[in-house]
Amino acid sequence: MNKNQIEGEVKKVTGKIQQKVGEATGNTSQQVKGAGKRIEGRFQKNIGDIEQAVDDSVKKSRNKP
Repeated sequence: MNKNQIEGEVKKVTGKIQQKVGEATGNTSQQVKGAGKRIEGRFQKNIGDIEQAVDDSVKKSRNKP
């Protein structure tokens, strides 16, 4: 797991919490901010997943004779 995967997952979780708190308190602003943070986290995690796939592919190609 790389930095972007971890940070993206953390943002997704904190965004979901923020969104749910906004829903519970009726605070639309917090709901929107939380949803935005979840999207940002999902995007960052996807970037990390791509980086990981490239790294794995490079390592595999280096190990081939």
